[in-house]
Amino acid sequence: MPFQISDIAFKEFYGKEILQIIEELALLRIEVFFDYPYLYEGTIEYEKNYLKIYLESSQSYLIGAFHQQKLVDAATAIPLKDENDYIQEPFKNSSEFATKIHDIYYFGESILKKDYRGLGIGHQFFQGREQAAKKFQYPITAFCAVERDQNHPLKPADYNPLDLFWSKKGYKKNSSLVSHFSWKDRGETSESFKKMIYWIQYRDWETDRKSTR
Repeated sequence: MPFQISDIAFKEFYGKEILQIIEELALLRIEVFFDYPYLYEGTIEYEKNYLKIYLESSQSYLIGAFHQQKLVDAATAIPLKDENDYIQEPFKNSSEFATKIHDIYYFGESILKKDYRGLGIGHQFFQGREQAAKKFQYPITAFCAVERDQNHPLKPADYNPLDLFWSKKGYKKNSSLVSHFSWKDRGETSESFKKMIYWIQYRDWETDRKSTR
């Protein structure tokens, strides 16, 4: 039976509150990122270690989508200044952003299971994270996405990138901002580096507030 958005309950977590669902989040990341374009073979141990940064930041944020009290989708965000060095690095090396590290709220991931896509959950995730950025007064929001070869052998025939969706949300791809994340792809015997390109949006929260009156 198809799911409806009315079947979904959304719940927000900040900072150490994320510990409540850290294992569920780790399992969700492993499951969803196993598919293209990430092709990620993760482990619970690695995931829990990676997600520690969200517990250590007082301004980290998670919005979870629950169906029948089970976490089925999630999205995270955190101040860029609290992120890992390899995520901060392209901003520090940029003439435009080097002095703005403390102004950027970084969207870590948006994880949606196939059965729950197309319901509007992705829109809710952007809205939730942007409201968190507004709450903490970060004037720039950013995220990154993996860039795969167009002829990648594991690319599904019906694969549609999310570029148009992100553009409609007001984000602009900045190809000068590049990180290289390391993980083990499906079928690989060891980790390899993946090219990650950043998308950016400048925010004027005062203007946004007036326009919604």
